[in-house]
Amino acid sequence: MLSLQEISDKLEIQQLFADYSDAIDTMEVDKLDNVFTPDAYIDYRSMGGIDGKYPEVREWLKKSLAGFHSYYHMIANPSIKIDGDTATSRIVCFNPMGCPMPDGSTQMMFLGLWYVDKHVRTPKGWRIAERVEKECYQYNVPAHIKVIEG
Repeated sequence: MLSLQEISDKLEIQQLFADYSDAIDTMEVDKLDNVFTPDAYIDYRSMGGIDGKYPEVREWLKKSLAGFHSYYHMIANPSIKIDGDTATSRIVCFNPMGCPMPDGSTQMMFLGLWYVDKHVRTPKGWRIAERVEKECYQYNVPAHIKVIEG
């Protein structure tokens, strides 16, 4: 049986997932400051993105997201393991994205992936200290798309 603290911890970590998706999908990328630790490591390479420390990746997100017409992140199936003031998690993400085509039309591509995270409890609450994206599938990706948002 979970303690009240474990329930609270898991709910707070699940809220990080929703806050991440909301910040990305509304192009309010600076809101990620409340999701990641300042020195978090983020690895989006499995889906064509970059890896690095959070500040660098945040700036890359601002530029790369601007190249798409529409997108959203639907997350599900959180698996969270708490160990004191640290935790690990894995969630699935379905990410359709509208890609601008050379003829002016939009082509929808569909990305399936997992986020594998390490979390740490901070004075401001739980934060993601490491996020590694794991590819499941990419479908209907236009040939001219070189870098895919993470």
